[in-house]
Amino acid sequence: MKKLSLILLLAVICVALSATGATKKKVKQQNPFLAAYTTKYGIPPFEKIKYEHYLPALQAGIEQQNQQISEIVNNTAAPTFDNTVLALDNSGEILNKVEYVFAALVESDNTPQMHELAEQLMPMFTAQSDEIMMNEALFARIKAVHDQAATLGLTPVQQRLTEKYYKRMVRNGALLDAALKDTLKEINRREAELQLAFNNNVMQEIANNIIWVSDKAQLAGLSQATIDDAAKLAEEKGKQGQWAFTASGATRLAVLGDADSRELRQKMYQTYTATGSRGNQWDNSDIINQLIRLRQRKAQLLGYVSFADYAIDPVMAHTVERAEDLLMQIWRPAVKKVHEEVADMQAYANAHGGSFSIEPWDYYYYAAKVKQEKYNFSEEQVRPYFELKSVVNNGIFYLANRLYGITFTEMKDAPKYNPEVTVYDVRDAQGKHLAVFMTDYYPRATKAQGAWMSEFCSEYNYEGQSVRPIVFNVASFNPPTKDAPSLLSIDQVETLFHEFGHALQGMLTTAPFRGLSGTNVDRDLVEMPSQLNEHWAYEPEILKNYARHYLTGEVIPQELVDKILESSKFNQGFMTTELVGAALLDIEWHKLNWCDSINVEKFERSVARRLGMPREVQFRYRSPYFKHIFDNAQYSCGYYTYLLAQVLEADAWERFRTEGPLNLDVAKDYRQCILEPGDSEDPMKLFVRFRGQEPNADALLRNRGLK
Repeated sequence: MKKLSLILLLAVICVALSATGATKKKVKQQNPFLAAYTTKYGIPPFEKIKYEHYLPALQAGIEQQNQQISEIVNNTAAPTFDNTVLALDNSGEILNKVEYVFAALVESDNTPQMHELAEQLMPMFTAQSDEIMMNEALFARIKAVHDQAATLGLTPVQQRLTEKYYKRMVRNGALLDAALKDTLKEINRREAELQLAFNNNVMQEIANNIIWVSDKAQLAGLSQATIDDAAKLAEEKGKQGQWAFTASGATRLAVLGDADSRELRQKMYQTYTATGSRGNQWDNSDIINQLIRLRQRKAQLLGYVSFADYAIDPVMAHTVERAEDLLMQIWRPAVKKVHEEVADMQAYANAHGGSFSIEPWDYYYYAAKVKQEKYNFSEEQVRPYFELKSVVNNGIFYLANRLYGITFTEMKDAPKYNPEVTVYDVRDAQGKHLAVFMTDYYPRATKAQGAWMSEFCSEYNYEGQSVRPIVFNVASFNPPTKDAPSLLSIDQVETLFHEFGHALQGMLTTAPFRGLSGTNVDRDLVEMPSQLNEHWAYEPEILKNYARHYLTGEVIPQELVDKILESSKFNQGFMTTELVGAALLDIEWHKLNWCDSINVEKFERSVARRLGMPREVQFRYRSPYFKHIFDNAQYSCGYYTYLLAQVLEADAWERFRTEGPLNLDVAKDYRQCILEPGDSEDPMKLFVRFRGQEPNADALLRNRGLK
């Protein structure tokens, strides 16, 4: 795509939009976003969507939504749920279509052209959201419906959506005067720009910082697949005969866990943990400082002491103190367990010729050695049984059918945003279409790190109108090699089940309104279904159905199953400390109510010192690449919700564990109380309805062997 300045590009668009009616009609026909999708189930026609379509479609979407908002506020009839709240919830059809596709592809296929577009489009999305959330006339009508809910006879779910929009508008500045609204809009615009820059810096750093190996002896301990991938990357970089490693997820964990070379492990660890903090063009330190200052200012504008107070107020914890108290209940026993784990690793290292103290880059490697010695068990023993296609078809799909009666049929001719995507038609037990589900499981240079779930279309079911969702899962698992299919580690199996748990909440939702459907729930609850779903990965019936040797078809031996289960609590001190430490670091950043210029590394060290962070453990994410909180407004000061969700899922699993993991009555209750309602009711009420009691941390500590 030719690089045009924003001014020139807007001029071109203005000329196009001012052309004759016939030209307008032609433009609309050529732009897939500006016409109804004619594909089966309304899947976006990805093959027709070009880079040049996004900006004109976004502008048309903004124009359409503004007209719809104008019709709402200028309606001479008294405000009602239908003519105000529901009309707002259903507004922005074109805008939503553009945003769904763009948000998905900018993460999963972030080409230079997509990044260039993101710099133009993201501020426009933010500005449009601000215009609506701060619209005084619109807020007046929403408030009228909110204040007269009883008189208007609103149903509980109508009240829920009304309350949600009312609170959202208040939290987005609806009560501010005009000058402060302009200030908040500028804060939001700048925050969106910085978040985009933060993410791009992380991706560029990881892609461009190569660890080169020329001595084959340094590859000892690594799997052949990892070695082959490194040789392939080196060849692509013009250095045939060498090996090149990036600090991307699967590669990093393979090196840290398997490489016998302590030097290589140290290089990998230090390369990764220096991401975004090397003082180069991708350094995120200044961006972090700017983001923290902006968020402080935003919170104070809206009447909060700190951004942490602002972020935690509307969710299940409600106060910073309650969130920290929950985390500390988990932190103390986790740290105690870490000291035990390090002692075991140090003893192993000493017994095998080590003349050094365990360092952070030794943790994965020696944890694996201790695990193998203690349980006579290693990842490589089970990996051949975890072939990706089998884990999908005979694992997560089998589980969904077993519990909920749903089926998955591949749609081979369906549109795809990348050839590696697989598309499925999801149907209920009666054969009725429930959802479209897409999977995108292999790494690409243009794909962001990590794994996630999102959607291309949200569910809607009101007064005879029904739209079913289009949901997708993304990950970066080990790709097939010339000698073997994609074989997963235990952690990757858990990740696959985890993301599918999100997908189930998105696919099975029956909430009547878009704003309440699927995963549009409090952050505290959104991670519960995903983490609960991980438990079924090792249920004997499910495990033996998908865990078959990729060469022989042999079902995984019971001996290995027993070892998986016996070792499932191993190293939980480390993993829990990493996670809780990151959550506490997140809160500490956002508790600040003033800062001038903070040295990021010193700030992290001070937090670690106050917490008593074990020397051998780092935060799961150092601040300069902590994307959850610095490139994602949704999870800013919200990383702790993963822990609260784990408390919820561990407590919920107690019911499945005692009444039967595959008990259909329990599964029915879980579906009706958690998966289907979305945000139609208060999440704690839904949880108590399923569980019969409010949650506590005891089950989580027991599950992790910390109590």
